[in-house]
Amino acid sequence: MKNTVLIILSLLMLTGCGTYSRYTRPEVSTDGLFRDLPVANDTSTIASLPWHEMFTDTCLQSLIEKGLSANTDYNVARLRVEAAEASLSAAKLAYLPSVGLTAEGSVSRYDGSTAKTYNVGGGANWELDIFGKLTSAKRGAVAALEGSRDYRQAVQTRLIATIADSYYTLAMLDAQLEINGRTLESWRNTVKTLEALKRVGKSNEAGVLQAKSSVMELEASRLAILKSISETENALSSVLAMPSQTIRRGNLSDAVFPDTIAIGVSLQLLSNRPDVRNAEMNLAQAFYATNVARAAFYPSITLSGTLGWTNNGGGIVTNPGQWLLNAIGSLTQPLFNRGTNIANLKIAKTQQEEARLLFQQSLLDAGKEVNDALTAWQTAKSQIDISERQVETLNEAVRKTQLLMRHSDTTYLEVLTAQQTLLNAEMTLAQRRFDRIQAVINLYHALGGGYD
Repeated sequence: MKNTVLIILSLLMLTGCGTYSRYTRPEVSTDGLFRDLPVANDTSTIASLPWHEMFTDTCLQSLIEKGLSANTDYNVARLRVEAAEASLSAAKLAYLPSVGLTAEGSVSRYDGSTAKTYNVGGGANWELDIFGKLTSAKRGAVAALEGSRDYRQAVQTRLIATIADSYYTLAMLDAQLEINGRTLESWRNTVKTLEALKRVGKSNEAGVLQAKSSVMELEASRLAILKSISETENALSSVLAMPSQTIRRGNLSDAVFPDTIAIGVSLQLLSNRPDVRNAEMNLAQAFYATNVARAAFYPSITLSGTLGWTNNGGGIVTNPGQWLLNAIGSLTQPLFNRGTNIANLKIAKTQQEEARLLFQQSLLDAGKEVNDALTAWQTAKSQIDISERQVETLNEAVRKTQLLMRHSDTTYLEVLTAQQTLLNAEMTLAQRRFDRIQAVINLYHALGGGYD
């Protein structure tokens, strides 16, 4: 009989070995994630730079430090890590026996005699992890912990990118406000010039009114820029978890970023991107959940024991008491819940397949973000060169039309047109300088940068 039991247990252990299998990354192809763009194709990448080396502006660094200490989403992510650590500790404790202490007492009276009995003792139950249910649960908890850490890192990289983007948005709006003010002063001088020319018969009332209308348009544009500045400061203050206030910042022209960009190889996204790692840990967690569901088909073996003190020996009350000791081994095989176990295993498998698809998609999305940011950076770089030459040409055009208006029959309309064109070009130049900075920030984030 003993040999038969051993044979049965050995067969069950062999059939249950599959539940002990460890997660391995499925085959994923990273070929073609990065388009053929003129950048260095080696393992160097700007994502390896800590954020305080990537963003050297001291005002911006102060804001990022504030965000990392006070931002609500980041603090929530930190709490999730702590919760995952506690879950892992609980999973590890499942390997240990559960111990309890019991104390019982009773009083009975029959035929004029009173009997007092008591039992004091401790009990322990220990489930043997022969079929890997506890092991799979622990490994799933490890994957959940790693995933929560990756999620926290993803929140951190996104937070840093958001703060940097908002900061340089404010710097760009400041630049546009300065251009607006400078142009507004120039147009007001144009109005004075046209009024003077009108008095000597070289201009007319229509020209003066048209120039004043352009001044009013600029004044309205100035108010719109101020509104955007206030809204951006309010949004950034909310990200920093502080009341809305003025944000101290530098100038857009003082922003310093690399002239050349290294993006590394696409395979690095699997290790650099925290959201991709998080998606993979979700897949690992689903894999171990499937193992747990599969282990439910196998019996559970539990060892139980009790050690204590009693004065009731077989229904006969004796004093003083005696030691109470027993040990039990039990094997429980699920029979009538097989249908439920099959359904649970099917659910676990579908969730695992869903996690696999999301993991693959996260990698494709990461490649898309890198390509978009790199294209934006290269495009902005070329556009800045064009805009700078355009502004230089239009400055000369405005200067010459103003001279011609004073000394020839050139009309006010040519002057206003030249000034309007110059204003638009300067505004566009400021926007394109910001676009290039924004592209660097997006590329840094897309490659997985943003570490301490």
